[in-house]
Amino acid sequence: MTTREVAEYLRIKERKVYDLVREKRIPCTRPAGKWLFPKDLIDKWLAQGGDTPGIAQGTLKPAPAVCAGSHDPLLEWAIRESDCELATMPGGSLDGLERLAAGDAMVAGMHVLDSGNGAYNQPAVEEACRGQGVVLIEWAWREQGLVLAPGNPLKLASIKDLAAKKACVIPRQLEAGSQILLEHLLAEAGLKMADLDVIEPPARSETDLGLAVQDGKADAGLAVQSVAHQYRLDFLPLHKERYDLLVRRRDYFEAPVQKLMAFTATDAFKDRAKDMAGYDISGLGRVVYNAP
Repeated sequence: MTTREVAEYLRIKERKVYDLVREKRIPCTRPAGKWLFPKDLIDKWLAQGGDTPGIAQGTLKPAPAVCAGSHDPLLEWAIRESDCELATMPGGSLDGLERLAAGDAMVAGMHVLDSGNGAYNQPAVEEACRGQGVVLIEWAWREQGLVLAPGNPLKLASIKDLAAKKACVIPRQLEAGSQILLEHLLAEAGLKMADLDVIEPPARSETDLGLAVQDGKADAGLAVQSVAHQYRLDFLPLHKERYDLLVRRRDYFEAPVQKLMAFTATDAFKDRAKDMAGYDISGLGRVVYNAP
């Protein structure tokens, strides 16, 4: 790209481009006395925050086609059915955020509640991905609650009953958005994890939690309604949450993400979301945060 073209691409003034060149902060070359800007290196530079020393040597690699972060049953199904070639690496919302910030994932699924202001995901993203040109895209609003054994034999009716009725609770890993939410709900009820009968190890995914309750290893655990629906378990709704996809602006236009998002417009996807229970996908695709 020429100086004018890269200025338009970055939405800055040409004078700012020359400032970046003079300060050696942007990938560029000067054959025959004319500044040129290789688009692939500009894209890599943007993906790494736009101010990384050494980028002009082309040493940075594009993010791998990996979807890390929080496990979501509908997202897992959509990735598989869309043939978008994203590999999944569920490890919890905060784990996914860390991997994306480090350039080890193209997409991260998140549902991190900020207990201070009730916001979802943006505060954590602003802190971890400063200057990386990321966006948060709404995936769905989900019903979160207690997944219970069929018939709810302990007659659990609130979060307080977990302690009062000595229910055997299976937690999630510390990096999971569901665990963050559970601790928030407990705090609102005047409780903490130490007040519960907790089993180990924690469930690493929504599915693992549902199976633990189905197998009788636990009386209850916090998960999305679709898990209870899938395994024919009882469900006590407690909280509606927003689940977002975190992606760099550049990577949003890569084939894996585009193919996944295109699939969400199909009738097959909409029917699946309806069948899985507990999902509101009316705002899917909405940009809820666009980093400056």
